[in-house]
Amino acid sequence: MSWHPAYRISKFRHVYGKAATKHHGYNGVPITHSVHDNHYCSVNPRFVAIVTECSGGGAFLVLPIHHTGRVDPHQPKVCGHSARVLDVKWNPFDDLSIASCSEDCTVKLWDIPAHGVHQDITRPRKVLKGHTRRVSLLEWHPTARDILLSSAYDYKVMVWDVSLCESVLRTPVVVISLHSELVLSMSFNTDGSSLATTSLDKRVRVINPRTGHLLQVSSIKHHRANKVVYVGDHNMLLSTGISPWNQRQMVLWDGDDLSEPLLEEELDDAAGVLFPFYDRDTHLLYLAGKGDGNIRYYDISCVKPYVQFLDEYRSILPQKGLGVMPKRGLDVSSCEVFRFYRLVTIKDLVEPLSMIVPRRSPEIFQEDIFPMTAGNEAAMTAQQWLSGLNRGPVLTSLRPGTKVANPYPAMPPRTGLARVDVQGLPGGPTEQAFLQEQVAYQNAKYPKELADLTGWQADETQAPGWAYTPHCREPSECPPPRAENELLQVFYRQQEEISELREQLHQSEVRITQLELEIKNTRNNMRDAF
Repeated sequence: MSWHPAYRISKFRHVYGKAATKHHGYNGVPITHSVHDNHYCSVNPRFVAIVTECSGGGAFLVLPIHHTGRVDPHQPKVCGHSARVLDVKWNPFDDLSIASCSEDCTVKLWDIPAHGVHQDITRPRKVLKGHTRRVSLLEWHPTARDILLSSAYDYKVMVWDVSLCESVLRTPVVVISLHSELVLSMSFNTDGSSLATTSLDKRVRVINPRTGHLLQVSSIKHHRANKVVYVGDHNMLLSTGISPWNQRQMVLWDGDDLSEPLLEEELDDAAGVLFPFYDRDTHLLYLAGKGDGNIRYYDISCVKPYVQFLDEYRSILPQKGLGVMPKRGLDVSSCEVFRFYRLVTIKDLVEPLSMIVPRRSPEIFQEDIFPMTAGNEAAMTAQQWLSGLNRGPVLTSLRPGTKVANPYPAMPPRTGLARVDVQGLPGGPTEQAFLQEQVAYQNAKYPKELADLTGWQADETQAPGWAYTPHCREPSECPPPRAENELLQVFYRQQEEISELREQLHQSEVRITQLELEIKNTRNNMRDAF
């Protein structure tokens, strides 16, 4: 009889967490005081969005990813909600589009200017009004463009097609009414054909998101589920929750049979909710507890023992929520395989945390830890997905300078991004008529290609008459940059200079305060002497 090791050898057994320094974090952020078990943070390669505390309404900050350091207390916000914001999510296929939901029972879509937010944005691009109570969760479809899911305190999950031209949508394409309690989490599988949810009744459900039919439901005999996530291409689910002995635990399920779990593992007896994050490229699972300072990480396999503990990142600063950078925004030159953005409320701090695999030659692209990954191209339109088509994500390579061709047929451009020609639109007469309406609308609104920045104007959500000045020198001294990347570089450089000047001003004010205190003490001593 041959001997088999209890645990397999993993190439990620030495992965470690590296927190950013103070100057590479975001300081002075008024993080929301909401008690919901959400992340309150969403990240893409261009911006980080954080839900903030705001009196008289709801708001969130949108900061350029390189605008680190101390945040201006008067930093402009996205503040179009009339009540507290509960969740924000960037569109995975458009880095300038973000969705937010609020206690005002609405979901709103916002267009963020490419240069960042320089004045309060109050006018959304689209408003979704279908829920009757406050909306708590949002989730974008992983492969279909313009499909957004929302969940609210009316116990309903609504599927929206946000590609429609109306500025106010009142009728979702699908309403899922299977839950009798508040939905706590939602997770799509890889191609978006199945949706897993958990709710306050502590059950895991697998649902067909197109029809709203229930496919599987778990029992609460051994596990009271709180959060759930699909485990990549293995057709497995992982949920975190509470055991019958009130200990935090994680449970692995077969996606086709939720009657009995594949694995149950008790972790500790802390009280905070465990947030699971799964990286389908490296098969690593990260467990981060709300109110904890530690993040555990595991290697996941489709064969027994399924889960192998690797290590744990520890910090004395507890996290309220976490944002995750998409793979296309990671620094491959330093072998960074995952990046969190930890919300630390006790210091008003958003702290980047990089998970790094140590290699001898990090400057050489490491193909084994950076396989093909999901990019920012959609695999299909909303209409194709609603008609029953399933497609996996469009994969791209993280190797610098490499471009991978889209394996799927070309799709019509997204409404509102650039001017397109009506000739040659795909589909039958009905679909062509619908697309022609969309094209006519976007051609009227966007008369030029976005690549042409010569006639660039401020975003329409800004106040009339406001214009962005990219530099402060005379045109003869330094002509304004034409390319968008040059414009962003100038902007980020100016922001760094501003941060340094503010820090110097702050130090000067502290020094002046100390001198005034010394003078006052000297005067008091002289008065006492006489």
